[in-house]
Amino acid sequence: MLIKFNLEDEYILQDERVLLRPLQEEDIQFLLPFALNESDTWVYSQLNAAGEIGMANYIHNAIETKNTGVAYPFIIFDKKTNEYAGCTRFYDIQLAHQTLQLGYTWYGEKFRGTGLNKHCKFLLLQFAFETLAMERVEFRADLRNERSIAAMKSIGCVQEGIIRSHLLLEDGTRRDSVVLSILKNEWKNGVKDQLKNKL
Repeated sequence: MLIKFNLEDEYILQDERVLLRPLQEEDIQFLLPFALNESDTWVYSQLNAAGEIGMANYIHNAIETKNTGVAYPFIIFDKKTNEYAGCTRFYDIQLAHQTLQLGYTWYGEKFRGTGLNKHCKFLLLQFAFETLAMERVEFRADLRNERSIAAMKSIGCVQEGIIRSHLLLEDGTRRDSVVLSILKNEWKNGVKDQLKNKL
């Protein structure tokens, strides 16, 4: 059943491995170490969160998009290590069309390849399709970001195509973006179970 997606509500998603809660300005204290010590995290990102100013701007921008009703950012907490691990968000939320995008996802180095991402994606996709009644969840990535594209395909995303010269990057170059998606019927008819079996 479709619920009203109230962007002011505190949606908390969790399982035995991970907790996702709404990102807040004060969370810079948990995310700053990544910004100071792991600047390569944002090599393929349109928004660079490296450095203290970079992370402060990143968080502020994420919260502003929530305030304007087009996004919902989460901070990621790894229950296994008892540490904050990164961020993710719903964005380009179009309730009238029952679609949204899932992205702006990043993790600190020690959390990559640990299975944490699959837990996050399962919770987010389950929420999008089963609580918000979305018909389509879209993903995008820099064409050069092979790791991210492989991760998306591993959770069941179907690659649809490439948007050429799609975005202007900070260094003045332009990015080609890969578009992938999961549809509601795909989630119900196999993707959910396959992803759940990988957790």
